[in-house]
Amino acid sequence: MNSHDDLLKKFETDLNAITTLEEYQRLETNYLGRNGSINQELKKIKDLSVEARREFGEAVNKIKQDIEQQLSLKKQALLTTETLLIDVTLPGTPYPKGSLHMVTLAIEEISRIFEHIGFIRMSYPEIEWEHFSFETLNMPKDHPARDDFETFFVNAPPHKTYGKMVLSPHTSSGQNREMLRVGKPPIRMINIAKCYRPNWDATHVPMFHQFEGVCIDESVTITHLKGTIDYFAKEFFGEKRETRLRPFHFQFTEPSFEVDITCDVCDGTGYVSSVIPSASEESSQRRNALLDPSLIVQDDKVKCKVCKSGWLELGGAGMIHPNVLTAGNIDPEKYTGWAFGIGVERVMMMKGGINLDDLRIMYSGDVRFLEQF
Repeated sequence: MNSHDDLLKKFETDLNAITTLEEYQRLETNYLGRNGSINQELKKIKDLSVEARREFGEAVNKIKQDIEQQLSLKKQALLTTETLLIDVTLPGTPYPKGSLHMVTLAIEEISRIFEHIGFIRMSYPEIEWEHFSFETLNMPKDHPARDDFETFFVNAPPHKTYGKMVLSPHTSSGQNREMLRVGKPPIRMINIAKCYRPNWDATHVPMFHQFEGVCIDESVTITHLKGTIDYFAKEFFGEKRETRLRPFHFQFTEPSFEVDITCDVCDGTGYVSSVIPSASEESSQRRNALLDPSLIVQDDKVKCKVCKSGWLELGGAGMIHPNVLTAGNIDPEKYTGWAFGIGVERVMMMKGGINLDDLRIMYSGDVRFLEQF
């Protein structure tokens, strides 16, 4: 019996001994793998004479084919056996799964709330032209908001009509686009999109989400604006939360307001405890050491770093300026309308029970925080 016969006999003995797919994988690797027995035999060819190489190679290849055929049959038999051993009545193996980001959850909830009162969800460009971001919103070329200190400009050739390209600084650019799309009121739109501004602190991030509400029709008044905002606040934050319209100035609304809501972090008082209850006194001391001394009012109270007054600004609102209506081909003598722009992260930050005092953590990628939602 030559060495090839010994190899094949050993393989058949090993093959008969295996009973699982795991053992099958090991056997296949041992004989057909890169460093397996077949390749070891083929490496011997270089030591043979030219006349003997062909006969030797054919013999090894024949053994390889026999091994491959027997392995294939064995695999099918093992697969059939293991399938029969599976109890299909047992529950499946649970696998870990992710969840939607908290901002996505907020966007879905906001969309549902406004859908109930007849607003349609729209989406407009994230990369916008100056024309829609500023000109159609009654903002002249020398307005401070158009400076690169306040707006991200895209390094691209300007359009002959629409001007420079920008990362949309607000969802308000969708107002003109929606007016032109609809053509004639009534208009009830909710536009939710990403916005960009070079700000970074506890209540601002350079990329954030905003939802824009627009309502245009005959005889629309501030009362309708306040009622809509109150409706949203009660639905999203709960019955106990209060809102207010604080006089302000925006180029694209007249009159204009800031929309404020009572702060959830300090319960609208403007102050929080300087010591957070903890099982460890040492951790409380570390917390106190990080407090800004200028914020301390009493031994156990500090100003809320989120609102500092009991009220937190959610966004801007007001009656749409006649020039903006005109830019959208809508007659300001016949129609009136209101608009508001509110930060999605802001409203999520103020949602009851979250007590989030720094919205930047939403984009930190910290799974320990994100998995709570």
